[in-house]
Amino acid sequence: MLSESLIEVRDHTGPDYKPLVDYQSWRVALMNYTDDLTPDKINRMQKHTETDEVFVLMSGRCILFIGEGDESVAKVHAVDMELYKLYNVKRGVWHSHTFSRDARVLIVENRDTVAENSPFVGLSADQQREVVELTNKLWK
Repeated sequence: MLSESLIEVRDHTGPDYKPLVDYQSWRVALMNYTDDLTPDKINRMQKHTETDEVFVLMSGRCILFIGEGDESVAKVHAVDMELYKLYNVKRGVWHSHTFSRDARVLIVENRDTVAENSPFVGLSADQQREVVELTNKLWK
């Protein structure tokens, strides 16, 4: 095994989000399936006020839900991610996601992405139903 002064090797096989490498201003993380993000449990979206956020589907399936609007979500869109394509969610855009049980998503964002610059907004009951309907339509 090579010294970590030469190369770092990181992995994350557990549920949810885990930062793996931080360097200067950037962070790389992996996110896997979590029960908290099944379509029927998605009741809010998050945005990052200081950074874009990049997602790359490495295995399984993932839907990115994108919310139009500034202070609240006015319209919900769903993007069925394709393997190995880079999806850059722009700074200030509301988003959430749902995963198949075998999904692995690589995430790149600013290292200083924290709760203070990443607010959440609740979804209405109609929007929550729409998330479920969009998932069913894309993953029939």
